[in-house]
Order: sequence, then structure tokens, then C-alpha cells
Amino acid sequence: MLQKISELINSSRSILIASHSSPDGDAISSTLALYNALKKIGKEVVAYNRDEVPGDLRFLPGSDALTRELPPGCSFDLGLVLDAGELRRAGTELRDRCARLVNIDHHPHSENFGEINYVDVKASATGILIYRLLNELGYAIDYPVALCIYTAILSDTGSFRYSNADPESFEVAGKLVAMGVDPWQVASGLYESQEEVRLKLLGLALQTLEVSPCGRFAALTVTGEMLAATGATAEHTDRFINYPRSIEGVEVAVFFRQVDAGQFKVGFRSKGHVDVGSLAREFGGGGHHNAAGALLKGTAAAIRRQVFERLGELLSNP
Repeated sequence: MLQKISELINSSRSILIASHSSPDGDAISSTLALYNALKKIGKEVVAYNRDEVPGDLRFLPGSDALTRELPPGCSFDLGLVLDAGELRRAGTELRDRCARLVNIDHHPHSENFGEINYVDVKASATGILIYRLLNELGYAIDYPVALCIYTAILSDTGSFRYSNADPESFEVAGKLVAMGVDPWQVASGLYESQEEVRLKLLGLALQTLEVSPCGRFAALTVTGEMLAATGATAEHTDRFINYPRSIEGVEVAVFFRQVDAGQFKVGFRSKGHVDVGSLAREFGGGGHHNAAGALLKGTAAAIRRQVFERLGELLSNP
């Protein structure tokens, strides 16, 4: 399959690289790794996402080249959609703009929307798949690409703390460090460059902390009023879910973020016992065993009650 994708890349002149909206570290880093590499070998490449690059990822090479809008009538020989799970998360209009589509992903239940669907659910990050693809292309990985791939792996393994941090993750990361990637530079960019408004928002969010009576799940909530009061944006809520997840005894963490009147994005994180990917699909969303999300309509109270009741059922057995 890697060979087929490589052949498509080699035979294409114009290439679009896209990832899912509300992009995380893996989505953006994988996009930019492939963008930098294909641009260097002479392809006409556009990196696209419907949302902006999060502030803590703007240190990555090529981040200023990512576009949120495609010109009317613009088309491509090939579209490479990364880390999306479903085409709608990147944009269903991409099908009409690309003569061929390739889906590169590591999400379970990833939609087969491409002519080629390279999906490896055992891979710790889509960045790992990009590393494999570039090796298949014969690309001599340089520093900008190495930095992006390392960041993708670090992001999706929770700094190598999550259960998906497998031997391949450490092996590839080690090779990238040997190429010159500075782990502190990446950690500093991701975790040590917070804006003041983010901490103000976090202070408000922590006041909403709810821990279930059984102590096995916990949640935080961010409302539109909180965002307005602090001047923060949705991107400032990245990793807020790790706070309830870090509580001793908590197996599932939930993060409710208001996206509109009567609409909340719900994120789930599991420590392994509960398959939150399956839970999210019950609510019309998707994701991994340990990380998933969904978009729910209703009042904050009604949505919390709905989610908490289902989690109570799932965690009712000791």
C-alpha cells in the first residue's frame, strides 16, 4: 500500500494535504511533515485545514504556509487526507477538488473514503505513517521534517505516557533525535509557552470540576461565557481534559466545551478500561479506545446528565 501511495505521489504534480478540523498535534505535525517533504522534492503542494494552527504548534516549520481557504475552482491531481477518521472532518468538498484521494489514518473504524485507505490502528500516531511513507519514497529525512514527525509522536503519545507509546514510537523518536531534533525545544513549544489567557480560562474551568460519586469518572466544562470573559479561544482549551484524567481513581475524563448556543463538543479520555471510542460513536462521534469525542446538542445540564448516566452504566461493575 505504501508503494501505491508513493507511485501516486510521484505521478502527481499538484497535491493537497489536509487533516481534520480542530486539529491536534498529530494532525498539524503530520500535515507539515509531508508538506515540507513534498515541497522539497518539487511538488506543487498546498497544506489545508479549516481551522488555524494552534498557538503551541506555530514553532513548526511551514506552519505559516497552512491555509484555511481554497480558491474557488482550485483542483489537485492528488489529495492526501491525514488523521481524519471521516472525510467530513476534513471537508467533504475535497472529493470534488481532487482527482484522487488517499486516506492515511490510525483511527479505528476509519471511513474508507479514499481510492487508497492506509489505516494502521496499531500505529501510535499518523506521524509514524508519514515517516514510513517518506522512507518508501526514498526521502532523506531532513531537520524540518524530523521536527514535525517527532512532534506528532510526542503529541499523540502524551509525551510517551500513554499506552500507545510502543517500541516503534521510541525507535523512530530516537532516530529523529539523532538527526538533530531537540526534545526540549519541542517540549518547550508544546508545554512551556502558554498564554496568560489560557491560565485564566483554566482557573474558571477548574471551578466546574465534577467527580462522580463512585470516583471513577470526572469532568470539566468551558462555556461561551468563560471564553468571552477571559478573551480565550477554543484552542486555549487544549489538554484541559488531562486535569480530571489525572485524579487518582478516575478511569474516564470528560471535557465539555460550548461551541454554540445549545451545542457542546464533548471530549473523552480513558486510562484503558473503558473504550471511549465506542462510547463516542454512541453519541455520533468517534475516535480511539483511549481518546475520542462527539458533538451534542442541548443544554449543558442535559448533556452532562446524558453523558454521566451512560458512564455510570459502563462503570457500574467493579
